[in-house]
Amino acid sequence: MNRRNEHTGMASARLILALAATALIALALALGLGLAARGDEYAYSAERPTAEFHFTRLLYSDRGGGFGYRGSWEVDWPEAETHFLQGVTRLTRVEASDRNESRIIGLTDDAIFDYPWLYAVEVGRWYLNEIEAARLREYLLRGGFLMVDDFHGSYEWAGFMESMTRVFPDRPIIDIPENDEVLHVLYDLDQRIQIPGIAALSYGVTYERDGVTPHWRGVYDDDGRLMVAINHNMDLGDAWEHADDPRYPEPMTALAYRFAVNYLIYAMTH
Repeated sequence: MNRRNEHTGMASARLILALAATALIALALALGLGLAARGDEYAYSAERPTAEFHFTRLLYSDRGGGFGYRGSWEVDWPEAETHFLQGVTRLTRVEASDRNESRIIGLTDDAIFDYPWLYAVEVGRWYLNEIEAARLREYLLRGGFLMVDDFHGSYEWAGFMESMTRVFPDRPIIDIPENDEVLHVLYDLDQRIQIPGIAALSYGVTYERDGVTPHWRGVYDDDGRLMVAINHNMDLGDAWEHADDPRYPEPMTALAYRFAVNYLIYAMTH
């Protein structure tokens, strides 16, 4: 009787381990594959681009080992892209995808090379391992463009740099020069005001934490092409999302659209 119970217990343990391994494999696949977001659900996407421009949001794991689902990467999703895609259609001749569709993609998905423009939010909390950093580096050096947004202050800058130095350990981050083409490719962006999140505005300020001064910074390739547009101490995604909210100032929303449209046009032509 004891031997039979022992065999039964061993079989149950093997079954539990097998189920756990299956769950981990499924999670790993989910984090590595491209995702298409529609409504309130995520779905695997092997789709190729069907328009000139898709809003493509980068999925990443949070610092501290948190998994990508329901993480910092999805802040303002899907309202930010819904409003921004409307703006692209209204302000440009770029053929944008349906405003109700955003594409969410991980760095290990080969489909990333089908999209010239990536958006990453809350990057003060992102974590890229060596493999992901190498993939992002390859994507950018092959012509891709990354826009990062909605991170504030010195602590989140350090969090951003922890992964960014793995992507480009040998390339400096510099302030985007006033005469850079990205600031003039469609709109002349000579005006620089801080573009805040709506929560900061509710407290009567335009900054979060110690991020009082806005910065427009970038990483360039060997030919002087901007690869990474860094919007530090700003929240362009909130400005898009609340474009029709009377609590959010119209001049800030308008500037947020102009910056992002310039990034988009630049990404698609360089």
